[in-house]
Amino acid sequence: CLPGDRIDKTFLDATSHLKVVSTSSVGFEHIDVQEATKRGIYIGYTPGILTDATADLAFTLLLSTARKIPQCDQFVRARNWKTIGSPLHLFGTSVWGTTLGVIGLGRIGKAMAERARGFRMKVLYTDSQRLTPAEEQYLGIEYRLLDALLKESDFVSLHTPLTPNTRHLINADKLKLMKPSAVIINTSRGSVVDEEALVIALKEHWIAGAGLDVYEKEPIDPKNPLLALDNVVLVPHIGSATTQTRSAMSELAARNLLAVLKGTQPPSWLNPEVEKIRPL
Repeated sequence: CLPGDRIDKTFLDATSHLKVVSTSSVGFEHIDVQEATKRGIYIGYTPGILTDATADLAFTLLLSTARKIPQCDQFVRARNWKTIGSPLHLFGTSVWGTTLGVIGLGRIGKAMAERARGFRMKVLYTDSQRLTPAEEQYLGIEYRLLDALLKESDFVSLHTPLTPNTRHLINADKLKLMKPSAVIINTSRGSVVDEEALVIALKEHWIAGAGLDVYEKEPIDPKNPLLALDNVVLVPHIGSATTQTRSAMSELAARNLLAVLKGTQPPSWLNPEVEKIRPL
């Protein structure tokens, strides 16, 4: 299955013969893991494969928002480039030498920090577990509490999982801490950001812009006010959308599925405790 397929109790009630669910994704919010496990259903997923592709996209959104790439593309396609523009025409903001704040220093957060070093960015991070001083020195990053990170950063990139503690982690109060020139990037989960508050922040210029791959409702509602704003770059949840990454995810999803059907442990599964309910 894919993230758009709801594997919930209603689905499971209709599939008494089901043995295994294999999702071609690292996220599993679309699967009722507890209910499936209770019924002895194995669940495979595909973590660790999309790290670089998602970090690439996050940095692409950062650059695109900073340099107004979508607006520039539209300007040229509309045949509006007839004279040399003024010094202030379609001007953006520099990325080189600025400060990046990474919220959530898992695999993708670390990969984002690595990319930032190529732009001589100062990298701050916050996470539920702080690294050792040696690890921080090795990665060239500095720890900050969330509020301090938001105040200091020119760009903020979200890489935290969606949990009860991180839902609407970035709300109106947090957005007001950011610099008016700052940009926020979200390639994690839409609900980590309070979308209504973000719209207000963009409209009232609490912050300069945003680059979003994920939304609170997906696909995005055609009436979503984000669609009318010119200081936000929007893409349709394509963090893993490269030929190499999607191919590897599909292969792992197939291997997870076949392994269970053959009675062997899948390469990557969410619920090893299910074996106590229905042994392989």
